[in-house]
Amino acid sequence: MSGSDPENTASEGVRLNKYVSSSGMCSRREADRLIESGKVKINGVTADLGSRVFDGDTVEVDGKPIVPEDNSIYIAFNKPLGVTCTTDRRDPSNIIDYIAFKERIFPIGRLDKNSSGLILLTNNGDIVNGLLRSENGHEKEYVVTLDRPYDGKFIKNMSSGVPVLGRMTLPTEVFPVNSKTFRIILRQGMNRQIRRMCEYLGYRVTKLKRIRFINIELGDLEVGKWRYLTAEEKKELLKGMK
Repeated sequence: MSGSDPENTASEGVRLNKYVSSSGMCSRREADRLIESGKVKINGVTADLGSRVFDGDTVEVDGKPIVPEDNSIYIAFNKPLGVTCTTDRRDPSNIIDYIAFKERIFPIGRLDKNSSGLILLTNNGDIVNGLLRSENGHEKEYVVTLDRPYDGKFIKNMSSGVPVLGRMTLPTEVFPVNSKTFRIILRQGMNRQIRRMCEYLGYRVTKLKRIRFINIELGDLEVGKWRYLTAEEKKELLKGMK
């Protein structure tokens, strides 16, 4: 999986050749030739190879304004039990072969093989790190079922934090559903965090399902099915990512 692209941050702008090629009119190499020949302008000024494009800039090639195409793909998938969130095709349970999408995509984060529910997939590596970075505090909501009934002390401890992998988990929100099931909202992403938290308190998770990632909800999406994100979902999800 590719990480964030330092060429494409809001503060540093986008390299001009990348901007021109992303309009679909030519390759990056051809864009370099257009720039070198003086055919590309930014805000009416002839650009050079080192130029960068920032929000609000107008780019013209041979006097015609260009706008990059957005070919990014974002889908929501209701992952079944037994599917592994890996792009390694050698793993027979890999999520890529299961979905069999026509273009190259990869999961944003992961769900354990024995967990189910919402996982997002994309072909846009530029935004993955920002969406997963713990300090951004993005919410992930789960429905969790335990092997036996819990009590008020369990809810209090889960809410306030417990030791996991050598550090305390952040305070979180926990909502009882029934005697063995609860909803929990996490704002960090430690490895197998919910299962480890429950194990520390003497309980075993028998079922774990993610129902929300930031603003994207699983809703009534059938198990094993996927859908494209709506324009409004993408706008909210990517807010601050560019």
